[in-house]
Amino acid sequence: MSKAERNKISIRRFMTCINTNDKELAQELVSDAAEFSSLVSKDKLYGGLGYLSVVDFMRKSFSDIRWEIVDMAAEDDKVAVSWICSGTHDGDFMGMAPTGKKFSFSAMNFYYFDADGKIVNDVAAKGLLGILEVLGFMKTPQIND
Repeated sequence: MSKAERNKISIRRFMTCINTNDKELAQELVSDAAEFSSLVSKDKLYGGLGYLSVVDFMRKSFSDIRWEIVDMAAEDDKVAVSWICSGTHDGDFMGMAPTGKKFSFSAMNFYYFDADGKIVNDVAAKGLLGILEVLGFMKTPQIND
């Protein structure tokens, strides 16, 4: 099996991990050395448990949040994933009272793997901005021709 195929399998397992908050699976799939930045913490987050701390934060605001893979492409040590993220704003979110609004938005992430097949980096193309936009807390500027 190629590295690319191995990493795609890991991403499918990672989807299960973030949707079930499986801490053991997170530690298996994400390198302890992986460093993540997040709007939810002023400090850097590390490893699988650091990654899941962001997921935990999201669940407090969106108890039914889910990520589903739409498509992915892999080459060597990187995998590009197109996600659909959906849920309901049923808890306080960064000081914003619950609206009860359901949301669904597309996100794009690039995952990088080490030689052992563990995630060492996750670069998000849109992230939390998608939620803010869908819930009406932020408007994306439009370019007019």
